[in-house]
Amino acid sequence: MQQIIGIFIVLGCVFGGFLLMGGSFSILWQPVEIMIIIGAAVGALVVGNPRHVLVELVSQLRKVVSSGKASEKHQFERQLLMLMYELLQVGRDLKALDAHVEAPHESSLFKRYPMVLASPKLLAFIVDNFRLMAMGKISAHELEGVLDQELEAIHGDLEQPSRSLRKISDAMPGFGIVAAVLGVVMAMNSVADGATAGIIAHKVGAAMVGTFLGVFMCYGLLDPLSNLIQQVVKNEVSELECVKVVLVAYAGGKPPLLAVDAGRRLVPLSSKPSFVQMEGWINQLEGAVA
Repeated sequence: MQQIIGIFIVLGCVFGGFLLMGGSFSILWQPVEIMIIIGAAVGALVVGNPRHVLVELVSQLRKVVSSGKASEKHQFERQLLMLMYELLQVGRDLKALDAHVEAPHESSLFKRYPMVLASPKLLAFIVDNFRLMAMGKISAHELEGVLDQELEAIHGDLEQPSRSLRKISDAMPGFGIVAAVLGVVMAMNSVADGATAGIIAHKVGAAMVGTFLGVFMCYGLLDPLSNLIQQVVKNEVSELECVKVVLVAYAGGKPPLLAVDAGRRLVPLSSKPSFVQMEGWINQLEGAVA
């Protein structure tokens, strides 16, 4: 909702100011200029990135558009922390743990936490590293080193779409100039055909719309969108960091409650539960099991 309000503010102020100056939307409607600018941007994005980056970019854009309410984020954090607590409790019996992590979508334990099941990257990270812990004795220091390397690689992959989009954003004024230059070329060509001054002025004005659109799309749309995607990535990585800290704390000898509390401390402030809240969730969970 906040993003929609921001878009309306940007569009309202820019185009509203244009109308107040006596402008007309018909002047700005230059489909050829728009096609040149957007086509060049999309083409450059496709040429400069492998397929998996483009797929991840589309996925992150969907998350930006469908960003949930604060209550949903609180619920997600609750499900993540309670899942980790239950897995640590079950982990005392390696056979029982193995049955859950081998087929999480069929596990009765995982099915109690549908939000985590619906996050494939997070689910894979949890399952893989519980498998690692179940395979044999690994020290907290060794586990932390392995997880740090994995998180660094994941973070780099997740950030690539936002970096690519920011590069395209930086290039938009240039694409706008390309469209404008082509428009001016056509305007000058019309001089040789004996066009009147009014027709030439109209064509030059249409060409300048390309420059406007390039600059506007750079600073008014794509740059903020790139920043939003970075926030999405930051939230995803914080979830993985939370899991990492829980596993390292447990491998270091902490009981499940304190290990999960160590992960709770890495939850973003906007959705971070207090220790009392988390303890209440655990008491409810244990009461329901009993």
